[in-house]
This record gives sequence, structure tokens and C-alpha cells, in this order.
Amino acid sequence: MTFTRLSERENSVRNNVILRGAALLAVTACFLVGGQLAVAGEDSAPRILVTGAGSVDIAPDMAVLHLSVMREALTAREALTANSAAMTKVLEAMTTLGIAKRDLQTSSFNIQPRYTSPPRQSSGAAEAPKLVGYTVRNALTVRVRDISRVGEVLDTSVTLGVNDGGGIQFTNDDPSAAITQARTEAMKEALSKAETLAKAAGVRIGKVLEISEQQYNSRPMPMARMAMDYKAESVPVAAGENSYKVTVNVTLAIKQQ
Repeated sequence: MTFTRLSERENSVRNNVILRGAALLAVTACFLVGGQLAVAGEDSAPRILVTGAGSVDIAPDMAVLHLSVMREALTAREALTANSAAMTKVLEAMTTLGIAKRDLQTSSFNIQPRYTSPPRQSSGAAEAPKLVGYTVRNALTVRVRDISRVGEVLDTSVTLGVNDGGGIQFTNDDPSAAITQARTEAMKEALSKAETLAKAAGVRIGKVLEISEQQYNSRPMPMARMAMDYKAESVPVAAGENSYKVTVNVTLAIKQQ
């Protein structure tokens, strides 16, 4: 009898433990399900996405010039000597024109052999290319902080030896104020769009949830290739204006009625 009573008591304790464990698991499951539903509810909360754009045009206050000296000769030594002499004159002239040393930078330098292909022989055999000389190019980047002197700088550089290609970019030393203004205009436009769309839909906009932006600045303007026999007294240039554009993407909550 004693053995039977102990077994019944053990069974009762075991059953209570099982029931309590099941109840605890059920409560935990409820909390987990509730958390998932809450997160899902946040993710699916009504919201509105709009895009706004702002643009500010300002006159450039600096020009970046890309000037190159090219010389050819039978030997690399002769081509380098001629090139160096011409570039030295160009650099000295830049200093005379008031260009600071910090605004002068060598952007590239290379020496390349030149070959010619002899005509095919009557037998049809082709001879190997023949070395006929060397070409040396020295490229210089010049920042001109006085826009009114760009034409003078170009004319002087060509007169003293610049004779290969070139490029010019009109830019601004510090465009931060223009970008800030463009950013403000873009945000105003985005919020205005949101108000209009919300009103048309019969809802109200809530707090801003997310903002992102992209900036678009003026691209460099190409400069025509310069010939060696350039003789103009002054190079005409037109600086125009630079456009600084900002686009913003804004996500706003929609208030529940």
C-alpha cells in the first residue's frame, strides 16, 4: 500500500510540472507572436514617400586649366631637353602672371617612342616597324583664381610652348553656401508635395521618418585643341554660371484619423 501511494504522489507531481511547463511555453509563445505582430505593424504603418529638387546658379570664381607641352626629337634626351626648356618658361610666366605655386601642379609626364611602318616589299613580306624618334609630354594643371585673367594665361602659355590639347573647368572655390541653399529648396519642395498629396488623399502627414540626398555639380567644360601656330592676342572665354543641384528623398508618417 505504501509503495502504491508514493507512485500516485510522484505521478501527481510530474503532471503538475508538465502542466506548468506547457503553460509557460504558451505564455512565451504569446509574447513572441505579439512582438512579431507589433514589428509587422510598424513596418506596414502608412507612410508617404516624396522627392524634392533644388538648384542654385552662381558665377564661377576660379578656373582650372590643363596645359600640356609636347616635343618630338630623334632621341629621348633631345625631346626631354626641348620639352623641359618650354615648360620652364611656362612655369616662370605663370608666376609672373600672379599664379601662386600652390596653384601649379604637374598632372602627368610621359616619354613615348615613335615608330613608322615601312611599305611592304614586292614579295609581300612586311618589315618590322622602325624607330624614328621620341615624344615627350608634360601636362600642367593651373588654378586661376582671377577669372578675368584666364584669356591672358591661355595666350601666354601657348606663346611660350603649350601646344598639345587642353581643358578648362570653371568652378567655385567654396560652393557650400550655394549647396546649402539648394538643399533647403529641395526640402521645401518635398514637404510641399507631401502636404498636397496628403490633402488630396484625405489624410494628414506626421513626423519625418527618413531623409536622403544626392548632389549634382557642374561638369567640366571642354576647351578646343590648341595649334602650335596660335597667334591670337587674347583668348576669348565665357565663364557662364555653375549649377549646384540637390535632390532629397523624404519619407513621412501618415497620421491615423
